[in-house]
Formats: sequence, C-alpha cells, structure tokens
Amino acid sequence: MIKNISVGIDVGSSVTRVVVGEFLKGEKNPKIIGAGESATLGLRHGYVVNSSLASASIKKAVESAEQTSGVKIRRAFVSLSGITLRGEISSGSAIISKADGEVTALDINKALADCEDNLSVGNKKIIHTYPISFRLDGKEVLGRLEGMRGTKLEAKALFVTYSVVHLEDLLGAIAEAGVETIGVIASPVAISEIVLGEKQKIVGVALVDIGAETTSLSVFENGAMVSIHTFSIGSTDITNDIALGFKITLNEAEEFKFGNIGEGFSKKKLDEIIEARLCDIFESIENHLKKIKRSELLPAGIVFVGGGAGTPNLIELSKDVLRLPASLGSTDMFGNVKTKLRDSTWFTALGLLSAGRESKGGYSDGSFKGLLRDIKNTFKSSLKQLMP
Repeated sequence: MIKNISVGIDVGSSVTRVVVGEFLKGEKNPKIIGAGESATLGLRHGYVVNSSLASASIKKAVESAEQTSGVKIRRAFVSLSGITLRGEISSGSAIISKADGEVTALDINKALADCEDNLSVGNKKIIHTYPISFRLDGKEVLGRLEGMRGTKLEAKALFVTYSVVHLEDLLGAIAEAGVETIGVIASPVAISEIVLGEKQKIVGVALVDIGAETTSLSVFENGAMVSIHTFSIGSTDITNDIALGFKITLNEAEEFKFGNIGEGFSKKKLDEIIEARLCDIFESIENHLKKIKRSELLPAGIVFVGGGAGTPNLIELSKDVLRLPASLGSTDMFGNVKTKLRDSTWFTALGLLSAGRESKGGYSDGSFKGLLRDIKNTFKSSLKQLMP
C-alpha cells in the first residue's frame, strides 16, 4: 500500500529540525513517524551566509529523521523565516467582465492580479497572497462575492514577501543536502495551522515567534492574515546580555535565562536583565501594532511560540506592557501522547505538514515554479558570463 508521507524542514538560525508525517485516511492530523535535528551552522538572522555549512547542518538533520522514520527523504516542504520575511499591503481593481454584471472568479483574480501589479517588490519574491477585503461599487462585501452584481470590484490584499537572493541560497543549500523542495511556506503560516483556532483568527489574534536571532509578528483577523513582520532581535540577545552582565560563559548564561541560576548570583539582577531585553521585543511589537492600528485591539490577545517563549515571566510582562491577553502556544495534534515535539520550537516543522497539505505547496499561483525558473535562468546567465 502506498503511504501518504509528508516531510517538513525548518532551517532555523540555531537549530535545523525535520519532521516526517504520515496522513492516514480519515485523520485530520498526520501521524508523526520520525524527527531529526542538528545545530545550524552557516546562517545569520535566518539567511544563509555559508552554503556548505548550512547544507551540512540540513543533511545531518535529514539523516537523523531518516533513521527514526525508516523513510528515505527526497522531497520536503520548507519553511521561510528570517529578517527579510515581510508583509506588504496593496490595492487593486477590476471592471466586471460579464454583460449582466455578475461577479465571477475571473473578476476576483483580475482584481488581485492588479493588487500585485501595483506592488513594488524589487528584489523580493511573493510567497503567499491573502485577500483582506473587497468592495463592489464602493460598498464593502462580506462573505461570498461570486454571484453578486456590480460594475467595479476593488480589492485589498496582503502579500507575504521574501528576499529572492536569500531564497535562492536556502533552496540551494537544501538541494545540496540531497532534498528537493516541493513548496515554501512562511514559518508563521505553518505554525498558525496547528496552534491558532478559527475563532481566534476571526476575532483578532497576534502570533509571536521568538527565535534565536529574530522575532516574527503575525496578525490574523476575520479568518485571514492581515500583517506579518520580522524583527532582528531574539532570545540569543537575552543570553548575550546575561553573559555580559554576570561575566559568565554563553552556556552558563543560557541556563540562567531559563531560571537555573548559579549560587552567589543575584536573582534580582537576572530578572532585570531579562526584563530589559523582553521590553525591547515588546516595544517592537507595540510599535508595529500601532502602525497597523491594532494596539490593544486584539480580543484573542497574543500567542507566544519559539525557543524564547519559555523565558520566565514572559507572559506576565507581556500583559503589563502590551495590555493584551497573552498565552503560550500549544497544539492538540498529539492527544495525550508525551513527546518532545510538544515543545513549540518544533511547531514550524510540524505545521509544514498540515500547511503543505492544505495549500498544496503554500505558495501563490505560479510563484514557486516561476522562482525555480528564475533561478535556472540566473544560473544560465552566470555560466554564459564565465564562458570564454
């Protein structure tokens, strides 16, 4: 019997994680049959700075996942994170094509295509497209558009973008590790699949992923993502501050960060150091929420995930500073089973399995195939320049 196997690869700045899942008939969540991880080398703030080191890290994690699952990994869904992962909003319009003014899928696609045409992407690639709102003859339309009648359709959409160069480098490192990328999915999109409920996404919620070197903020409302931004600050900054403040090694500082403070050291001073850096992260979040007019206006509050989410007093401090409900993200995909994968550092790799299945690749129409074509053309052009 042919098994429905899916693989997710999350190349983080500090750790690369690979998860192998099997989708069984009638089951919503995949059965996790293998996982592997390795320390990431060759990355900085989420982008590749040394392809050989990055590829070796990926290969090591893949081999570990192969050993635990008994599956040879040849293809996988890959997450995108890092400082160049951003969201940009654009507007567009289309004249209804049918003579009787009935709105069709073609008109909706034309309006969204106009949104994309009006977006200045430069050296960025569009990874996902999320419609935010539609207006028909100046009036906002909630719910289904097709079948309504009008003359002009206006649309507003969020485009999730990523640096073309950084994407090429990441896909190159994964290919060098012997794995074919079948789809790229923004890390917050993958996480939201297994952490956020539909009700949270409808009323308004922020998903904050505190990684080693970056923190991403994603806002959902009316069931769709309406904003995404990445900040160049993460939990490693807290570790570095503790090391400097107490004149200790980075390994010791990492232990201190999660409450394992050594004898003779001031707990009060440690709390002050951690709080100061967390406030820097919260200030970045608050400034962005103000920019998109959502400060203190998210009923479902903020859900924290990632390695930095385990920092002591994070939730209490967040409530005080951001004045919103706050909680740690969790997933129900394991039932009562005890597993290390319940740690939210694994949520991106796990979410890739569900997000990949739902979106059949998680990328907007033609964008990923177009990217691969662009990369091939770039390589051909480079070769021609090198030829005598």
